[in-house]
Parts: sequence; structure tokens; C-alpha cells
Amino acid sequence: MDRHVAAEILSRLHREQNAFYAGGDDRGLRSLLCADVVWHVPGSSPIAGDYNGIDDVFGYFNRRRSIAADTMQMHPADVLVGEGERVAAVTDGTATIGGVNHRWSTVGLYRIADERIAECWLLPLNPVTFDLAWSS
Repeated sequence: MDRHVAAEILSRLHREQNAFYAGGDDRGLRSLLCADVVWHVPGSSPIAGDYNGIDDVFGYFNRRRSIAADTMQMHPADVLVGEGERVAAVTDGTATIGGVNHRWSTVGLYRIADERIAECWLLPLNPVTFDLAWSS
């Protein structure tokens, strides 16, 4: 996949996620996801699980937004591309959960189809810290 195209798609995704996680509507974010999108979140926190289809994925997004009380923000760092439809984004996240400021780092491995997100595997760089943040 072309690096510029991948970076633009993920830039729009992260921009729309930040707006949504800050309390905005979901229209822009929905337009970037395939109807049959799948999202994988590892761990044992209240947000962990496999989410299938756009409504299920938005249930996950809404749960994150609620737990973080509209404070979650994503801070993209780098995009990694290769052959095929998969790209990776190194991204930090921040949120105030239960009155405590949290920061974590992840790699999002995305499968892109027709310039939309078809699947995401969220890979926390420190799974214990990630689970603790979302379990507060």
C-alpha cells in the first residue's frame, strides 16, 4: 500500500476518533469503517474483546468514551506500510479515568479495503499498563 494513502486514511481515522472520544457525533467516524468491520482488543479490561460489525464496534467505541468521560485522545506517531492491504500505526493514547491521568502506547494493525477500515488488531506495547488504565 502506498505510504501517503495509508497515512491519509489513518490521519482521518484518528482525527474522527479524537472528535468522537471528546463527545462529538459518530457520522465522520462511521464513514471511515466498512459495514462488516472487525475490531480486536486484547486483555482482560472492560473494553477487551472481539467486535464484529459496525454497530458492535461502535458499542466498543462508546464504552471507551464513557469510561474515559470524553477525555480520551489518540496521538499518532508513525505509519508503517508494506505490500498488501495491511498497515500499522504507532499511536499513544491518553485519558483521565477515575480521576487518574493515563498514557499508553499501541500499534494498531489495520486491514484497509476500498480506503476504509475493514479490521483492526490493537496491540498495546505494555498490556499490563493498558489493562490497568481501562480497568480503573
